[in-house]
Amino acid sequence: MWEIGGQTFTASLEDNAAARELLEILRQAPVSLDMRDYSGFEKVGSLGQSLTTDNRRITTGAGDIVLYNGDNIVMFYGSNSWSYTRLGHIDDLTGWEEALGSGRITAVFSIP
Repeated sequence: MWEIGGQTFTASLEDNAAARELLEILRQAPVSLDMRDYSGFEKVGSLGQSLTTDNRRITTGAGDIVLYNGDNIVMFYGSNSWSYTRLGHIDDLTGWEEALGSGRITAVFSIP
């Protein structure tokens, strides 16, 4: 689950090493990230530890969750093309952009 701005979202995770490592971290405890806007299309926050990368040049869209530089979680409300490791995608985007809002947010990731 991804809790942002008082709203809860579910995400489908990719089948790759980075997503499995993130899942293992979440099995131990929820993760709270301070996330900031970047370029008007994404929120970025440091995980505080590195995950395995499998970077590929991709074009992201709203709801995509990726890993950048091995230790930054990026959640998109717009689109960008860059080299990322895919982590997952938000299942239902209803209220997604509004929850992300503008400026800094706190996002809490957990396993129900």
